[in-house]
Amino acid sequence: MTIVVHETARVSPLADIEDSTRGTRFVVGAGSMIDSFVKVKPAGGTGDVVIGSNSHVNSGCVLYTGNGITIGDNVLIAANCVFAPTNHEYARKDQLIREQRFRPSKGGIVIEDDVWVGAGCVLLDGTILRRGCVIGALSLVRGEVPAYSIQAGNPLQYMGSRK
Repeated sequence: MTIVVHETARVSPLADIEDSTRGTRFVVGAGSMIDSFVKVKPAGGTGDVVIGSNSHVNSGCVLYTGNGITIGDNVLIAANCVFAPTNHEYARKDQLIREQRFRPSKGGIVIEDDVWVGAGCVLLDGTILRRGCVIGALSLVRGEVPAYSIQAGNPLQYMGSRK
């Protein structure tokens, strides 16, 4: 894995960034922070993990590289979130699921600027969090979330919007 960390960013020595044999990149922008016990694991694709400036990924988060994760500027990701931009194939019952590899990409995960993701959220392949939205703790996210909306739950529900 190619790791590029801006000189003003901080990646905890207790973060676990697993090596990639497929050339995946892990990029951390200026002023960003990757806390202790964050796990970055290449799995299910060749996507890069690119984190913008002044963003924070807190303890216990797991980021699978899969089909890629793009995190914008000034994004806050609370503890114990899982980013899974990949899905196992499982359609054939005559073959073990682990032998069926992965489903086609739904575009990875894209988080625009000024977003807050609450603790314990799970973001799936194809998730797009538009600028300024807020995702409440313990939510399951898939698909597109409108800019400045506040959403929470499983299934995800609109709770209001930022003023």
